[in-house]
Amino acid sequence: MTSTPPSPSLGRTLCAMITPFTASGALDLDGAQRLAGHLVAEGCDGLVLSGTTGESPTTTDTEKRSLIAAVREAVGTRATLIAGVGTPDTAHTLTLAREAERAGADAVLLVAPYYSRPPQDAIEAYFRETADATDLPVVLYDIPARTGVRVEPDTLLRLAGHPRIVAVKDCSGDFLAAQKVMARTDLAYYAGCDEHNLALRAVGGAGCVSTVANVAPSAVRRVLDAFDKGDTAEATRLQHRLTPLIEAVMASGLPGTVTAKALLPALGLPAGPVRPPLRPADPSTTAALREAYAHLTADVSSTPAGR
Repeated sequence: MTSTPPSPSLGRTLCAMITPFTASGALDLDGAQRLAGHLVAEGCDGLVLSGTTGESPTTTDTEKRSLIAAVREAVGTRATLIAGVGTPDTAHTLTLAREAERAGADAVLLVAPYYSRPPQDAIEAYFRETADATDLPVVLYDIPARTGVRVEPDTLLRLAGHPRIVAVKDCSGDFLAAQKVMARTDLAYYAGCDEHNLALRAVGGAGCVSTVANVAPSAVRRVLDAFDKGDTAEATRLQHRLTPLIEAVMASGLPGTVTAKALLPALGLPAGPVRPPLRPADPSTTAALREAYAHLTADVSSTPAGR
């Protein structure tokens, strides 16, 4: 048996949930409740709302608040709700954090301030000020490909001392930095890229914040379940089986929001259009997504009993 890291109170298999819209582009709260209920029933113990995959740049503050309240009503205490509140403007971020707390979020996800590319001392101050604004736990989000700035390991080491900064969603791709911080702090590290879910868990990660879980929640969870049971060979097999779908969703050249929303209707689940400036996936991409999903589900149906 392997010695697996504990999963923190935020959960282990978290889904970066899309935000469903109606055909006209309005917020679909009924759809959000139905999708959230499905994801939890299929193995997600946490949902990240209004993150990158949730189209946070193009949803209003009112929509974000309404989404949290509606999903909380749908899932109750069966899953944690982590609300994305990061913006390039500290004052706006503080407002969103306080509104998320009032709406029923269990924690906030805080991306580094993007576009202005502040230096590390300014990023650290932004994180600390937001963490001081509510009583909620804070998950720091390091995704330099989108923000234009890293949250450097030394910055994370300093921030780890804050009582409400408890976790990191890691999309840096820097495994050495992640291990350095994990070895020296109690921060819970979550893989933010689905191809890293198993690898990060194997070196002490807390779990994943998965975009692919929108369309294959149970398959994402089974990888971590197998690893935590000590069956590393099975965990590896399951991760490899997921790889074609991960590639189709995450590496098609389109944002995961677009690809997840292209596939969800074929599964009978709410999605709706993406909001501009995003555009829907073209027919060939949608066909490739469906093929990858069909391959995954066919493999599941052919797996021998007991595996």
